[in-house]
Amino acid sequence: LHLRNTAKIRSFLNHKDAETLIHAFITSHLDYCNSLFIGLSKKSRRKLQHIQNAAARVLTNTKKSDHITPLIKDYLLFYTPARALRSSAAFLLDVPHVLRKNTGEAAFCFYAPKLWNTLPLDIRTAASISIFKKKLKTYHFNLAFKL
Repeated sequence: LHLRNTAKIRSFLNHKDAETLIHAFITSHLDYCNSLFIGLSKKSRRKLQHIQNAAARVLTNTKKSDHITPLIKDYLLFYTPARALRSSAAFLLDVPHVLRKNTGEAAFCFYAPKLWNTLPLDIRTAASISIFKKKLKTYHFNLAFKL
């Protein structure tokens, strides 16, 4: 409902105001209790992803037929150090500072980059999605069974 209403008034809003509305009404609802999403069925995850994609489309004024993945990637903040570091080519994401440890560290915007940064470099730099998935599955299998 909020997303539909935001879409109706989007043409009257600048980008910053639209972003604020979408974060206030859509992203905050998706982010609330997101730790409960672990173990969610594929069908339910697909519905949540559809909502997130629709919110990104409203924010960026893109058509439903356009691919949304490149736009979502544009909104991920890559870590850029103030000076050149040996880890510059490590493809690390910027982990935002949180004010409240219990609630802030459970948020997707904090936890996703933190998890990404803990992955080995060969997984983060995989050449394709299928290679990434294969390496990630092997990595988690090895962790689970301590191989």
